Amino acid sequence: MHEMSLTEGVVRILEDQAAAHGFTRVKTVWLEIGELSTVVPESMEFCFGAVAAGNPLTADARLEIIRVPGAAWCMDCSENVPVTSRVDLCPKCGGAKLAVTSGEEMRIKELEVE
Repeated sequence: MHEMSLTEGVVRILEDQAAAHGFTRVKTVWLEIGELSTVVPESMEFCFGAVAAGNPLTADARLEIIRVPGAAWCMDCSENVPVTSRVDLCPKCGGAKLAVTSGEEMRIKELEVE
């Protein structure tokens, strides 16, 4: 389960930001997770509960996950199209030359802190 190490990384980023910006408590973390990423949002929620509980900065923090849909640029029909997999064909023209433009990310979008 690589979500545990990803969650530990998120908490380290929160600690770094707390040191840089002087906050002492994280109330809410909004985390964007792309549908095409290999991250399982439910596993991140579980791991965040476990990792955050042992840290005074994040002990009471709430994790809010924003799911980012997959999208790609079709090089055959020059259209932005929705995709649910990296191996999808273009839903408009059936072409296979797709360049993913969103849905692979995992990033902290916003924090609520004290």
